[in-house]
Amino acid sequence: MDLALKPEHKAFADEVRAFARKNLSPATKAKTLSGKHYDRDDHVVWQQALGKQGWLAYTWPKKYGGPGWGVTERFLFENVLAEEGAPRIIPFGVKMVGPVIYTFGNDEQKERFLPGIRSSDVSWCQGYSEPGAGSDLANLRTRAVREGDHYIVNGQKTWTSYAHWGDWIFCLVRTNTEAKAQEGISFLLIDMKTPGVTVRPIIMLDGAHAVNDVFLDNVKVPVANLIGKENEGWTCAKFLLANERLGIAEVPASKRGVGMLRAISDDPSLAEKIADVDLQVQALEMSELRALSTMALGGAPGPEASILKVRGSEIQQRIAELAMEACGEYAAPYQPGMLFQDTNETPIGPDHAPPAAPRYFNMRKTTIYGGSTEIQKNIVSKAILGL
Repeated sequence: MDLALKPEHKAFADEVRAFARKNLSPATKAKTLSGKHYDRDDHVVWQQALGKQGWLAYTWPKKYGGPGWGVTERFLFENVLAEEGAPRIIPFGVKMVGPVIYTFGNDEQKERFLPGIRSSDVSWCQGYSEPGAGSDLANLRTRAVREGDHYIVNGQKTWTSYAHWGDWIFCLVRTNTEAKAQEGISFLLIDMKTPGVTVRPIIMLDGAHAVNDVFLDNVKVPVANLIGKENEGWTCAKFLLANERLGIAEVPASKRGVGMLRAISDDPSLAEKIADVDLQVQALEMSELRALSTMALGGAPGPEASILKVRGSEIQQRIAELAMEACGEYAAPYQPGMLFQDTNETPIGPDHAPPAAPRYFNMRKTTIYGGSTEIQKNIVSKAILGL
C-alpha cells in the first residue's frame, strides 16, 4: 500500500473538514468530545446534512446514488469526521440494509427504499438478536407464516438499537421450521408503524435509552418486502454481518480515544500504557486498510473482518480501562445525570471524570455484539486454518 497522500487527497480532506466545521452543530460536537449522550436530532440533523451533500451513503457505488469513493477517500472521510467530533453515522440504513437491498433486492425495492436511506429521511433498526439467539443467530424463533400476499410475523427481537427512533426494521425471520437452521430463514423489511409492533425501552445503568425490546404480534407484512428468495435470507445475513464487522472496529473513534487519554493524563506511569494502546490502534488501522484495499480491487470482506472486529473490540475496551485508571477515585461517583447536556448536577472531580465509569461498563459489550469474540475466532479458524 502507498500511504502517501496525493495533492487531490489532501484537498479532499480539507473539503470534508470545512464541511464538518460549517454543518456540525457545536452542541453536538461538544457532546462527542465530552462523552455525553446524543438525542435524536443530533444524529438526524447531521446525517441529513451529509445526505444533501451526497456523502451519507459514502460506501455506496455511484450506480446506487453513492459518491463512488475509493479506499483513500473513505479512509479520510471517516478519520476527518472523527477528528472534528462528528457523531458516528448510525449504520443500520447506510451500512447494513442499504447494501443488502442494492445487492439482493429487485428494482422496485431499490427504487422504493434506497432514496430514503441516502437522505436519512427514513431511519432503520436491526431485528437480528432474540432472547436465546444472539451469537447463535441461526437459533432465532421469530416466525413468518405466508398467507396469500402477506406474511404474518410473530416473535421478539431484543437489544434493538434505536428501535424507538426507527421507521423501519429489517428482520431475520423463520419461514421454514423443517429445514436446517440456516436454510429456513428469510430477510424481511417491516414498517414499524404496522399494527402489532411494540417497542419497549431498555434503560441502561448510565440512564441512556439506546436499546429496546421489539415485540411482533401477528404483524402483517407484504410479501413484496421480502429481500431475495424465501428461505435464503442467511445469505443476506452473512453479507450484512461481514460489512458490519469491517466498520465495527471503530478505528477513527479509537484514535480519538487515544488523544483523549493523552489530554486527561499527566501521570508518567500511564504514559507507557497509552503509547502501547496507540501502537495497537495504528496496527489495527493498517490491517483495516489492507482489507479495504482488497475490497477496492473487487474482493468481498472475508475472515479478516472478524479479525478486525476482535482486535477493535479489545482496543476499545482497553482505552476505556485506561480512562478509568487516569481518573482514579474520581471515576467512582455515580452521576448519570452528568452524561446529559441539560443536567443541573455538579461534577465531582474534573469534567472528564463522570463519563469514565459508564463508558467502561458500556464497552464490555463490544466483545459480544456483532458476533461475540468466541464466534469470530470460530469463523477465523474455519476460514483460514480449516479447523
